[in-house]
Amino acid sequence: MRWTVALPTENVGAGPDLISAAAIGEMAAALEAAGVDACHVTDHPYPPRAWVEAGGHHALDPLIALSFAAAATRRIRLHTNIFVAAYRHPVLAAHSAATLDVLSGGRLILGTGTGYLREEFEALGVDYLRRGAVLEEVITTMQKVWSGELGNEGNVLAPLPVSQPHPPIWFGGNSAVSMRRAVRLGQGWAPFPATRGLAKATRTAALTDVDSLARAIGDMRSFATEIGRSEPIDICVTPFSHPHHRAALEPERLLDEAVQLARLGVTWLSIRLPAPSRAGFLENVAGFATEVVAQVDRRESLADTDIR
Repeated sequence: MRWTVALPTENVGAGPDLISAAAIGEMAAALEAAGVDACHVTDHPYPPRAWVEAGGHHALDPLIALSFAAAATRRIRLHTNIFVAAYRHPVLAAHSAATLDVLSGGRLILGTGTGYLREEFEALGVDYLRRGAVLEEVITTMQKVWSGELGNEGNVLAPLPVSQPHPPIWFGGNSAVSMRRAVRLGQGWAPFPATRGLAKATRTAALTDVDSLARAIGDMRSFATEIGRSEPIDICVTPFSHPHHRAALEPERLLDEAVQLARLGVTWLSIRLPAPSRAGFLENVAGFATEVVAQVDRRESLADTDIR
């Protein structure tokens, strides 16, 4: 099992304690030292005021924020979770992502998805009702220019990504459409726990427990077989025991679930640690390192022994 842990770049009102080059660098370096496999950031460039005031959030630009994380680290992967590709011109998005991939030595994971805030789409001039189709158009164009193909007017992108053929693309979302998009176009699928209420708010399907995830993974495998896909696909899930709004870490519950999800074929777990301050976040990272990261391999080995 591998881990992707959030950097608290949505806390834009926290000031330089959390939102500064020094803070992002120190927090990313701490995650790398803890043995975490990736750090991730979210994306809301222009959300509606009413949504923010009701509990939503802003966020730093994901690729710029991750560039500061990249400069302070050497190994940890840089994960957008998620990058709403439909908000951007595809060639400019491809250029920014390729630049980060080159400067980081091939560490970018481009997690993307359709997005769900109608007002944000409208403010950015993007057709909300076509957001799924627009996402696929943008990603397909990004893949084309990353391959070095000439555009309609003979244009070409440089630099090309270090990752070949391009940075891995993970598609988020719980719906059958999102899952099939990941199988057709991506290298990873990233569903997340969602009650019916949360699913309605985020315009996706409910995903309430491990059993429902197991059924969805079964459907994914069946669809991959149906279309003749043989390449492996990463599955990145937020644990049901620790959804992103959870305020505390319970290591034993998390370790038990990690083993259970690994048996289903989940390859990554997405975690958000509390960040009341920079010092508080670093303390939580240290606890996560000793109580979870250092223990999960041993727990998985024991589970494999029990199965045999």
